[in-house]
Amino acid sequence: MLSYRHSFHAGNPADIIKHLVLAQVLEYMTKKDKPFDYIDTHSGAGFFELAGADSQKTQEYLDGIGKLWHYQGQNQAILDFVELVKDMNEASLAFYPGSPKVAEQFLRRQDKGWFFELHPQDLALLEKNTQHKKSLRVKGEDGFKGLQGLVPPTSRRACVLMDPPYEIKTDYQHAVKMIIKAHKKFNSGTYMIWYPVVDRERIDLMEQTLKESGIRNIQLFELATSADTDVHGMTASGMMVINPPWTLKKTMDDVLPELVDLLSDEDGFFRSEQLVDE
Repeated sequence: MLSYRHSFHAGNPADIIKHLVLAQVLEYMTKKDKPFDYIDTHSGAGFFELAGADSQKTQEYLDGIGKLWHYQGQNQAILDFVELVKDMNEASLAFYPGSPKVAEQFLRRQDKGWFFELHPQDLALLEKNTQHKKSLRVKGEDGFKGLQGLVPPTSRRACVLMDPPYEIKTDYQHAVKMIIKAHKKFNSGTYMIWYPVVDRERIDLMEQTLKESGIRNIQLFELATSADTDVHGMTASGMMVINPPWTLKKTMDDVLPELVDLLSDEDGFFRSEQLVDE
């Protein structure tokens, strides 16, 4: 299915937690001079105009980056992320970066970025948004399969973001199984799986599958803008991170309570958990 387009949802609270975690991981990767590979299995267009028809139809960004644009708090991770977005804008909020554009801010000359996208319109936009750097490689292929062909990377260092559209229910388990498969080929990489909470049972199954995989050192970070419900619709989203930076848990322990206060309803909540010990 190729109906999903992230332009309707760019900059919403789910993007905030996804991209903030991503930025923290990538910043940590750059602390060493050694090159690394960044692999983005479901990239989307990579950059979004918030005044465009898609964003204006839903205006979800107003509940996410819109609320953080004038952030006056002291949390350094939030300040850094808002500054990253502001660097792509002028005086007012007009554009929001997708994961490829977030990653580009951290990738150095010696690093490589690999981006997969199947939607023909978003693929064309992604190619346009990344064409200025030869180190950024775009592939109009299935990212689930494409990941398997890139691990282990020649650099022997990598971080992976798997962010499928979850248009079909099987994506939840398929995402976990593809990450487990890649981990068996390259167990030292950092793997991130973004997930939406529409049906809590599906997330519980993802967690259980990872716990039973034998993989060590798995953390989970979740931001719920409202309480779980049986009514259709996303109430929360999160990131499961394998081999996270040692600094990530402390950072997210500080970030998530503040994001709940800023972005969630009264019944919102957060999770910051070590799913599997090192």
